[in-house]
Amino acid sequence: MRQAPDDEASELRRELEDLKAEHADLKLLYEATIEHGEAVEDQLAEYNILLTKTQERLEAELRDAGNYVHSILPEKRASIPQADWLLIPSTELGGDSFGYHDLDEDHFAIYLIDVCGHGVGAALLSVAIINVLRANALADADFHRPSDVLEKLNNAFPMERQNNMFFTIWYGVYRRSTGHLSYASGGHPAAVLLRPSTKGTEIVSLGTPDGMVIGALPDMPYEGDTFQMLAGDRLLVISDGTYEIEDDKGATLTWDQLAEKAKSATGPVPQAIYDWLAAFNGTAPLPDDFSMMEFTF
Repeated sequence: MRQAPDDEASELRRELEDLKAEHADLKLLYEATIEHGEAVEDQLAEYNILLTKTQERLEAELRDAGNYVHSILPEKRASIPQADWLLIPSTELGGDSFGYHDLDEDHFAIYLIDVCGHGVGAALLSVAIINVLRANALADADFHRPSDVLEKLNNAFPMERQNNMFFTIWYGVYRRSTGHLSYASGGHPAAVLLRPSTKGTEIVSLGTPDGMVIGALPDMPYEGDTFQMLAGDRLLVISDGTYEIEDDKGATLTWDQLAEKAKSATGPVPQAIYDWLAAFNGTAPLPDDFSMMEFTF
């Protein structure tokens, strides 16, 4: 049976009221969603501002730390032995550092360390070691004997007390009165000696390859050696970051290739070697810290 017009009108009015109520609910939901979205956007904006400020503060602190690491490096020398050097960390803070200073009027100490890893922890340990060596502040160590210095460092900086970080080192003492260079190394690349001769420049490796890295095992003995320096000799004390990089064919460079390149370098060797490595790496930073000291006797 067909509904009466009045009944149809009443039903339409009820449907219309229902639609109006549903529309009102949807409008309230939309407005709440917009309001909540604006609140979320405001909160995200505050977080982004806080994150930016925190990042800027951390970057400033890293720059300050990097500046301090560089501030403790020695001045370059014009007197014999003349000294030039270059340190380029692979990140804001690296684990390489070095130094040289007079032990007395006759003895001149030379040292380069390479702490495993990068970042704040490696840099802090590196600075601590350099400060100990600069101040001759290693208990009972004979700083004129490189092997003894390594033995004392090994017991003073066990890796279990250094967040499982160890380091390598080359340490030498040049005696002016005799021209003798005493040296020892712990897990570290040999120094490169370049000696002019009538047959061209000779290359000599100055290292003690059997030396254990520093901090790995307690009471380790370290062997030392002595070499007679001559006028005109050049000594390159290096980290492994000065040659352990892939060449244009994908092969890792070697100590021998570094030595040959250094032999033919004109001008300061550290800068020449760095430019040589950088050419293989394009615009990217080197994969490891680059540190090299050049001494001319």
